[in-house]
Amino acid sequence: MRKILTAAGLTSSALAIGVLFAGPAAAWTASSQFDVVFPGQKPQTTYYVENTGANTTSNGNMTGKSVVYWQLGVDQVIDGSKRFTSFKITTRVEARLGTSGTDEVVSKKTCDMTAVVNDHYQWSFDSPENTCVAPSVTYDGELWWSSDATVVYDIEGDGKGAITQELDGTRLVHG
Repeated sequence: MRKILTAAGLTSSALAIGVLFAGPAAAWTASSQFDVVFPGQKPQTTYYVENTGANTTSNGNMTGKSVVYWQLGVDQVIDGSKRFTSFKITTRVEARLGTSGTDEVVSKKTCDMTAVVNDHYQWSFDSPENTCVAPSVTYDGELWWSSDATVVYDIEGDGKGAITQELDGTRLVHG
């Protein structure tokens, strides 16, 4: 099932990147995954996030995009209850002066996906509901660029409060 989800996600991501970043572009992607274990009879769910950064050379802009996919574990029972009080992803475009420099956030956007993750027990395709795009910024070839994201979620009824999941960022791009 994971291979099907991954193949569907990669295919739809490639199509979405082509549409989102029309024109000649350099794009790079980093993938992350994490499991969320819910209290009671609620099913464990695996979340996959693809972070993509792109330098669209036709307009000289840099942008970052995160797409979230999820699926239940094998043989999980769906109980129909609310799973999250909050599920938000923040996508960032970052730049630094050199390979060993410190990232500076140049652009970011936080997207609230609480409704879509509560309403759907799995999601394996790209759509506006599971995609978060940071505003584009002017690309400077002297800087080293990357894109990354953070998910902050609060599980309904677990009493633990918000949990932060740092996700893998893309490789650095320069020139």
